Amino acid sequence: MQKVLAKLQKLGKALMLPIACLPAAGILMGIGYMISSSVMSGVGDPNPIAFFLVKAGGAIIDNMPILFAIGVAIGLSDDHEGTSALAGLVSWLMVQQILSPGVVSVLTGAEANAAFGKVSNQFIGILCGAVGAICYNKFKNTKLPEALSFFSGKRSVAIVTALFSIVLALILFFIWPFLYTALTSLGEAIISLGALGAGLYGFFNRLLIPVGLHHALNSVFWFDVAGIDDLGKFWGTVAGGEYGVTGMYMSGFFPVMMFGLPAAALAMYHTAKPSKKSIAGGLLFSGALCAFVSGVTEPLEFAFMFLAPALYVVHAILTGISMAVVAALPVRAGFNFSAGFADLFFSSWVPMAQNPWMLIPIGLVVGVLYYVIFRFCIVKFNLKTPGREDDDDEEAEGFSKLVKDQGYDGLAKKYIEAIGGKENIKEIESCITRIRLVLVSNKKIEEKTFKALGASGVMKAGDQVTQIIVGTKAEALVEAMKKFL
Repeated sequence: MQKVLAKLQKLGKALMLPIACLPAAGILMGIGYMISSSVMSGVGDPNPIAFFLVKAGGAIIDNMPILFAIGVAIGLSDDHEGTSALAGLVSWLMVQQILSPGVVSVLTGAEANAAFGKVSNQFIGILCGAVGAICYNKFKNTKLPEALSFFSGKRSVAIVTALFSIVLALILFFIWPFLYTALTSLGEAIISLGALGAGLYGFFNRLLIPVGLHHALNSVFWFDVAGIDDLGKFWGTVAGGEYGVTGMYMSGFFPVMMFGLPAAALAMYHTAKPSKKSIAGGLLFSGALCAFVSGVTEPLEFAFMFLAPALYVVHAILTGISMAVVAALPVRAGFNFSAGFADLFFSSWVPMAQNPWMLIPIGLVVGVLYYVIFRFCIVKFNLKTPGREDDDDEEAEGFSKLVKDQGYDGLAKKYIEAIGGKENIKEIESCITRIRLVLVSNKKIEEKTFKALGASGVMKAGDQVTQIIVGTKAEALVEAMKKFL
């Protein structure tokens, strides 16, 4: 079980690499639609510059499955070397060719199942990327006889990947129609629930964030895995968008991320101990600004997720309610990265956008609800949100200041010591806000020590898999730690 969790952690981190490409698409397409609303609508002659920008941004969204194959292959490889990316691409190309409707029809002597017309999706991209990474990790140091020495080491990876991709294609040949049917049925069931379905999706989306599995759920609703493809249809890169419907699995996030969570941060600040308000304020207000502008909520959510888990469940419920209410209203907006102000601004010019600026007054109402409910829960149940924790000793505070003065290298050394030394670290990776670890044993680490080092939480899964939430400095910190490992 621990090995599975460790692999899922790495997959969650790997998925962030291709997803990070999406903001570029959103900015380009948003500016294009802003210049000319006739782009892609078929009404009038589109402005050439606008048409160019929309097509440029669409190139990223249209090829997201390939980006997933390449990004996952790099992210899951041991050393993130470019050969793994080539292996992921090789796997993708072979699977796409073998499972294309034309090839399947020849192999079966009959018309191909409709499922084979949908093999170019992010789910298949993830599988191909995983195959490429596995082959790279296993065969990158392969030694062949002298006569074949040219193909030794990393040059053997693409060849081995091709063989394993044939096996993957054969497996998918038999199970993909059933899996596609199941996913489509799930999508249809959620769609049939209308606004309630959007609310359930929003609720589970937040609940899965602590383990990083929300990306898997998002792929069902945002991409063309189960035929929903809310993101692609909203931005017009695929056909089938329906005005007033498309965007329902994205719109309800804007009030929460732009207003709800910042208001929750204000409630936590107001209820913090007077002696700790300045420290808590720096953490909370930086997280609130990040959520409002970019829609990245992890720095703020992880600030209270493990300190007050019951409060996080309340947050998930409120997110579900926001999703359901907005889906029931004639309000639609979309994003290419996350539901912050930047995406709201650029997506408001897209033809599928419906009364997008109504999300601001809706968000203000959501913000009031978040503030009142969070403040009530914190005070009523004495929840240990940032600034309300038990007092730390002076030594811990001095230790934290000393590390801060030493910069990332000094911080990295202290983190390695707190983890139990480099001999206790088996694997280490970074996510946007987390240090992901597989340890010999996590019984040696103390959460209080990490708190003194600036971490906002520690999540343990079993005896080995551990995540330390440090905020947006995670990647730089992990790179510094790797230098000492």
